[in-house]
Amino acid sequence: MALEHYISELLYRYNCVVVPGFGAFLTQSRSAVIHEGTHTLYPPTKTVSFNQQLISNDGLLISYAAEVQMTTFEAMLKQVEEEVVDWKLRLKKGERLQLANIGEIWSGTEGKIQFQPSEKTNYLTASYGMSSFVAAPVAREIFKQEVAALEEKTPIAFTPEKRETVAARPYLKYAAAVLLALTTGFAGFQFYKTNQNNQQLVREEAHQQVSKRIQEATFFDTDPLELPTITLKTTKKTAVKKTGEKIHHIIAGAFRYKTNADKKIVQLKALGFHPSYIGTNPFGLHMVSYDSFTDAQMALQALHKIKRTQKDAWLKSVR
Repeated sequence: MALEHYISELLYRYNCVVVPGFGAFLTQSRSAVIHEGTHTLYPPTKTVSFNQQLISNDGLLISYAAEVQMTTFEAMLKQVEEEVVDWKLRLKKGERLQLANIGEIWSGTEGKIQFQPSEKTNYLTASYGMSSFVAAPVAREIFKQEVAALEEKTPIAFTPEKRETVAARPYLKYAAAVLLALTTGFAGFQFYKTNQNNQQLVREEAHQQVSKRIQEATFFDTDPLELPTITLKTTKKTAVKKTGEKIHHIIAGAFRYKTNADKKIVQLKALGFHPSYIGTNPFGLHMVSYDSFTDAQMALQALHKIKRTQKDAWLKSVR
């Protein structure tokens, strides 16, 4: 009569379905589970168990089956009792009962019934349509405090070798070279044009002053040896450079937080260096130097000496 079919249908709506004279099938809700080893997410479900001690007829199974088959309660009770007798005989012979969508039942030691629930059916209606799936692990963001603590131990230092890593994109190098050539050519052309104009103006001014002096000598009969000296004023823009300014810095590190830069200065002073804070770079990082120099040659000598023990040191010159 396929009694397990009626049991399975009732398990969706009730937590306990008693088979009179045989035992009861119970369901218990279980929350969603994530398997850490396989990163598999299992939805909420109802697990099925079997209790051999609950055999009293509560009328639920008999009433439901009688209603479906449109028969009387007494007639259905008799059919269920016959089915239970058949199940017990099969278990006594050592057979295993395969109850569809419920599980497997067999007789263990000392006549105790063993039950293994089926994992193919989820009796929790709220999880209808859900199935297990594998999710990729989520990489968590590092907190700002952890970054600061790590930076204090290992400062961020930009060296020329590390920053010149554009070999993977050679087209950028060629594009930069072409842009530089165009810019230089245009600037040179402008300078040449301006210089030509300035020279033309100077020649015209000189010609006017010479003509004036010649006229004065002619009309006033002035001795040529007594003619006043002609002085031509020209202007030339030159870059002004402060003497004694330390523009060559041996960089010790660049820090995201100013407090870490101050700590680095204290550490370097304890090691015998002459550190200083030289402001921020284009990346917004606070830069600290081992020492600073006015002469480039002295700065290079000091850099070679420092790099014997400090491999990340590099030279920065302010033009």
